[in-house]
Amino acid sequence: MDKIRLSYMQTGRAIWISHLDMMRMLQRAMNRANIPIKYSEGFNPHAMISILLPLSVGTESYCQLADIRVREDVDPATLPGRLNAVMPEGIEVTGAWEEGSKAAELQRLRALCRWEYDGPAAEKLPALRALFEREQLIVQRRTKRGEGPFDLLPHTRILSMEAEGNAVLVSCELSAAEPVVKPELLGKAVEENAPELAPRAARCRRVRMLKKDGTEFR
Repeated sequence: MDKIRLSYMQTGRAIWISHLDMMRMLQRAMNRANIPIKYSEGFNPHAMISILLPLSVGTESYCQLADIRVREDVDPATLPGRLNAVMPEGIEVTGAWEEGSKAAELQRLRALCRWEYDGPAAEKLPALRALFEREQLIVQRRTKRGEGPFDLLPHTRILSMEAEGNAVLVSCELSAAEPVVKPELLGKAVEENAPELAPRAARCRRVRMLKKDGTEFR
Protein backbone atom coordinates (compact mmCIF):
# COMPACT_ATOMS: atom_id res chain seq x y z
CA MET A 1 0.00 0.00 0.00
CA ASP A 2 1.31 3.44 -0.92
CA LYS A 3 -1.57 5.88 -1.39
CA ILE A 4 -4.92 6.32 0.34
CA ARG A 5 -7.70 8.64 -0.76
CA LEU A 6 -9.88 10.34 1.85
CA SER A 7 -13.30 11.91 1.36
CA TYR A 8 -14.36 14.57 3.82
CA MET A 9 -16.88 17.33 4.47
CA GLN A 10 -15.87 20.91 5.20
CA THR A 11 -18.78 22.84 6.71
CA GLY A 12 -19.69 25.38 9.41
CA ARG A 13 -16.81 27.51 10.66
CA ALA A 14 -14.34 25.28 8.81
CA ILE A 15 -15.28 26.92 5.49
CA TRP A 16 -13.01 29.81 6.54
CA ILE A 17 -9.90 27.59 6.65
CA SER A 18 -7.57 28.48 3.79
CA HIS A 19 -6.05 25.83 1.54
CA LEU A 20 -2.58 26.11 3.11
CA ASP A 21 -4.01 25.97 6.64
CA MET A 22 -6.08 22.94 5.61
CA MET A 23 -2.92 21.17 4.45
CA ARG A 24 -1.24 21.94 7.79
CA MET A 25 -4.31 20.80 9.71
CA LEU A 26 -4.44 17.49 7.81
CA GLN A 27 -0.76 16.88 8.58
CA ARG A 28 -1.28 17.55 12.28
CA ALA A 29 -4.36 15.30 12.34
CA MET A 30 -2.39 12.46 10.71
CA ASN A 31 0.34 12.80 13.31
CA ARG A 32 -2.12 12.89 16.22
CA ALA A 33 -3.90 9.81 14.87
CA ASN A 34 -0.53 7.99 14.51
CA ILE A 35 -0.97 7.47 10.78
CA PRO A 36 2.45 6.78 9.19
CA ILE A 37 2.42 9.43 6.48
CA LYS A 38 5.32 9.58 4.06
CA TYR A 39 7.54 12.67 3.81
CA SER A 40 9.45 14.00 0.85
CA GLU A 41 13.24 13.83 0.84
CA GLY A 42 15.69 16.72 0.80
CA PHE A 43 16.52 19.68 3.04
CA ASN A 44 12.89 20.69 3.67
CA PRO A 45 10.79 17.48 3.89
CA HIS A 46 7.05 17.91 3.77
CA ALA A 47 4.14 15.55 4.30
CA MET A 48 2.97 13.92 1.07
CA ILE A 49 -0.64 15.09 1.18
CA SER A 50 -2.53 16.59 -1.75
CA ILE A 51 -6.06 17.95 -1.98
CA LEU A 52 -7.92 17.44 -5.24
CA LEU A 53 -9.67 20.61 -6.43
CA PRO A 54 -8.82 22.84 -3.44
CA LEU A 55 -11.74 24.67 -1.87
CA SER A 56 -12.16 28.45 -1.97
CA VAL A 57 -12.41 30.18 1.39
CA GLY A 58 -16.06 30.63 2.34
CA THR A 59 -17.34 27.73 0.22
CA GLU A 60 -18.91 24.67 1.85
CA SER A 61 -18.25 21.16 0.56
CA TYR A 62 -19.75 17.72 1.07
CA CYS A 63 -17.33 16.04 -1.37
CA GLN A 64 -13.72 17.05 -0.72
CA LEU A 65 -11.01 14.53 -1.60
CA ALA A 66 -7.40 14.26 -0.43
CA ASP A 67 -4.62 11.79 -1.23
CA ILE A 68 -2.10 10.77 1.41
CA ARG A 69 0.98 8.62 0.95
CA VAL A 70 1.88 6.23 3.75
CA ARG A 71 5.09 4.47 4.77
CA GLU A 72 3.39 1.21 5.73
CA ASP A 73 0.07 -0.57 5.34
CA VAL A 74 -2.94 1.02 7.03
CA ASP A 75 -6.49 -0.34 7.16
CA PRO A 76 -8.53 2.33 5.30
CA ALA A 77 -11.70 1.27 7.13
CA THR A 78 -10.23 2.53 10.42
CA LEU A 79 -9.15 5.94 9.15
CA PRO A 80 -12.45 7.90 9.35
CA GLY A 81 -12.87 7.08 13.05
CA ARG A 82 -9.21 7.72 13.90
CA LEU A 83 -9.11 11.04 12.09
CA ASN A 84 -12.51 12.33 13.20
CA ALA A 85 -11.40 11.88 16.82
CA VAL A 86 -8.74 14.58 16.27
CA MET A 87 -10.34 16.79 13.61
CA PRO A 88 -11.55 20.33 14.38
CA GLU A 89 -15.23 21.27 14.26
CA GLY A 90 -16.57 21.33 10.72
CA ILE A 91 -14.21 18.72 9.23
CA GLU A 92 -15.60 15.18 9.00
CA VAL A 93 -13.87 12.33 7.17
CA THR A 94 -16.58 10.26 5.48
CA GLY A 95 -14.55 7.53 3.76
CA ALA A 96 -11.12 6.15 2.89
CA TRP A 97 -9.91 3.70 0.28
CA GLU A 98 -6.76 2.64 -1.56
CA GLU A 99 -5.70 4.55 -4.65
CA GLY A 100 -8.74 6.05 -6.41
CA SER A 101 -9.57 7.46 -9.82
CA LYS A 102 -6.83 9.36 -11.65
CA ALA A 103 -7.01 13.12 -11.20
CA ALA A 104 -7.37 13.58 -14.98
CA GLU A 105 -10.74 11.80 -14.80
CA LEU A 106 -12.21 14.59 -12.66
CA GLN A 107 -14.20 16.65 -15.16
CA ARG A 108 -17.34 18.09 -13.54
CA LEU A 109 -18.44 19.54 -10.23
CA ARG A 110 -22.04 19.66 -9.04
CA ALA A 111 -22.83 22.57 -6.73
CA LEU A 112 -25.68 24.40 -5.05
CA CYS A 113 -25.71 28.19 -4.69
CA ARG A 114 -28.03 30.14 -2.40
CA TRP A 115 -28.52 33.80 -3.29
CA GLU A 116 -30.20 35.93 -0.61
CA TYR A 117 -32.31 39.02 -1.37
CA ASP A 118 -34.01 41.64 0.77
CA GLY A 119 -37.47 40.81 -0.57
CA PRO A 120 -39.32 37.92 -2.23
CA ALA A 121 -36.95 36.21 -4.64
CA ALA A 122 -39.61 34.91 -7.04
CA GLU A 123 -39.76 38.27 -8.81
CA LYS A 124 -36.06 37.94 -9.68
CA LEU A 125 -36.38 34.52 -11.33
CA PRO A 126 -37.43 35.46 -14.89
CA ALA A 127 -34.57 37.92 -15.33
CA LEU A 128 -32.04 35.58 -13.69
CA ARG A 129 -33.06 32.69 -15.93
CA ALA A 130 -32.84 34.93 -18.99
CA LEU A 131 -29.35 36.02 -17.95
CA PHE A 132 -28.08 32.43 -18.01
CA GLU A 133 -29.82 31.76 -21.33
CA ARG A 134 -27.80 34.37 -23.20
CA GLU A 135 -25.41 33.36 -25.95
CA GLN A 136 -22.55 34.69 -23.84
CA LEU A 137 -22.07 35.63 -20.20
CA ILE A 138 -18.71 37.31 -19.69
CA VAL A 139 -17.21 37.57 -16.21
CA GLN A 140 -13.79 38.63 -14.95
CA ARG A 141 -12.03 35.45 -13.81
CA ARG A 142 -8.75 35.26 -11.90
CA THR A 143 -6.19 32.63 -12.89
CA LYS A 144 -2.48 32.09 -12.24
CA ARG A 145 -1.81 34.29 -15.29
CA GLY A 146 -3.89 37.16 -13.91
CA GLU A 147 -7.46 38.34 -14.34
CA GLY A 148 -9.28 38.49 -17.65
CA PRO A 149 -12.67 38.11 -19.38
CA PHE A 150 -14.16 34.60 -19.42
CA ASP A 151 -17.33 33.27 -21.04
CA LEU A 152 -19.02 31.31 -18.29
CA LEU A 153 -21.78 29.61 -20.26
CA PRO A 154 -19.87 26.97 -22.32
CA HIS A 155 -18.54 25.53 -19.06
CA THR A 156 -21.68 25.80 -16.92
CA ARG A 157 -24.97 23.90 -16.93
CA ILE A 158 -27.85 25.23 -14.84
CA LEU A 159 -29.80 22.23 -13.57
CA SER A 160 -32.48 24.21 -11.73
CA MET A 161 -33.17 27.72 -10.49
CA GLU A 162 -35.97 28.11 -7.96
CA ALA A 163 -37.17 30.67 -5.42
CA GLU A 164 -37.46 29.83 -1.73
CA GLY A 165 -38.74 32.80 0.26
CA ASN A 166 -36.12 35.54 -0.02
CA ALA A 167 -33.56 33.25 -1.65
CA VAL A 168 -32.88 31.83 -5.10
CA LEU A 169 -31.46 28.29 -5.12
CA VAL A 170 -29.30 27.46 -8.12
CA SER A 171 -28.27 23.87 -8.78
CA CYS A 172 -25.50 23.71 -11.36
CA GLU A 173 -22.83 21.55 -12.94
CA LEU A 174 -19.48 23.18 -13.66
CA SER A 175 -16.22 22.35 -15.39
CA ALA A 176 -13.70 20.91 -12.91
CA ALA A 177 -10.95 20.41 -15.49
CA GLU A 178 -9.23 23.23 -17.32
CA PRO A 179 -10.92 25.66 -17.21
CA VAL A 180 -11.93 25.18 -13.56
CA VAL A 181 -15.14 27.10 -12.82
CA LYS A 182 -15.82 27.91 -9.17
CA PRO A 183 -19.49 28.08 -8.16
CA GLU A 184 -19.07 31.54 -6.63
CA LEU A 185 -18.27 32.78 -10.16
CA LEU A 186 -21.99 32.54 -11.00
CA GLY A 187 -22.90 35.17 -8.42
CA LYS A 188 -20.04 37.35 -9.65
CA ALA A 189 -21.39 37.07 -13.20
CA VAL A 190 -24.79 38.30 -12.01
CA GLU A 191 -23.19 41.23 -10.19
CA GLU A 192 -21.12 42.26 -13.22
CA ASN A 193 -23.78 41.79 -15.91
CA ALA A 194 -27.00 42.70 -14.08
CA PRO A 195 -26.21 44.66 -10.88
CA GLU A 196 -29.92 45.12 -10.18
CA LEU A 197 -30.17 41.31 -9.76
CA ALA A 198 -27.07 40.94 -7.56
CA PRO A 199 -27.85 39.07 -4.33
CA ARG A 200 -27.34 40.68 -0.94
CA ALA A 201 -25.41 37.58 0.16
CA ALA A 202 -24.35 34.37 -1.55
CA ARG A 203 -23.41 30.94 -0.23
CA CYS A 204 -22.08 28.02 -2.28
CA ARG A 205 -21.83 24.33 -1.54
CA ARG A 206 -20.00 21.62 -3.48
CA VAL A 207 -22.16 18.51 -3.70
CA ARG A 208 -20.49 15.93 -5.96
CA MET A 209 -17.40 15.44 -8.10
CA LEU A 210 -18.05 13.70 -11.40
CA LYS A 211 -16.30 12.02 -14.30
CA LYS A 212 -17.01 12.97 -17.91
CA ASP A 213 -19.73 10.30 -18.20
CA GLY A 214 -21.55 11.67 -15.15
CA THR A 215 -20.53 8.91 -12.75
CA GLU A 216 -19.09 9.82 -9.36
CA PHE A 217 -15.40 10.56 -9.20
CA ARG A 218 -13.84 8.94 -6.16
